Amino acid sequence: MRLSKKRLKDDRDIKPVEEMALPLAATLACAVLLLIAFAWLAREVLEGSAQQFDLRSRQFVHQFASPPVTMAMERVTFLGSPAILSVLFAIVVVICIASKRRRPAAWVAIAMGGAFVLDFTLKQAFHRARPVPFFGLAPHSYSFPSGHALGSLCFYGVLAGLLTARIRDRLVRVLIWAACAALVIAIGFSRIYLGVHYATDVIAGYIAAAIWISMLLVADRMYRPADPK
Repeated sequence: MRLSKKRLKDDRDIKPVEEMALPLAATLACAVLLLIAFAWLAREVLEGSAQQFDLRSRQFVHQFASPPVTMAMERVTFLGSPAILSVLFAIVVVICIASKRRRPAAWVAIAMGGAFVLDFTLKQAFHRARPVPFFGLAPHSYSFPSGHALGSLCFYGVLAGLLTARIRDRLVRVLIWAACAALVIAIGFSRIYLGVHYATDVIAGYIAAAIWISMLLVADRMYRPADPK
């Protein structure tokens, strides 16, 4: 009797590992593929092979320029700026701590802290000069990758993940993810429209953010405590 109870307990301990194996392997595979994609894109940028693509994409986007669109793009790009992301980050952390949700607060803090370090490190590593802006002044930092693209995907992506994890309605979850994707894409597009980034900068920012989030997901799945039975 004691042996059967012990075996049953061991089976309960093993089951979460079995359930975790497939999503963990899928997440690791995605991270590896994204890392390969980033390495390829970085090589193309360093060798100058991406220059024609960047110039053509700038010209293509700029042909749609108009005062109303420019005003809209300036507002959209503000939603991905370090200033607004810092304010939103502080608000989310305070709400999480006040509602005694330390795990989500830690998730957001680690995601954004890593995004800042990743953006700074990559910019310093590649030293890519910014293009001549179409509107406004170019920031003083380097161009590759786009910090707006990287930071917005990390913050809004993690925020959408935390919200949808607590919502059962599938339609609401889809709408939240769709809104997140639309906002992040719009922020990246605004950087190209304003002329302060090349298209490859924005793509690289998205890939770097996706790699970082994938690593966080792997760590979360590996160290998440088993659900009580």
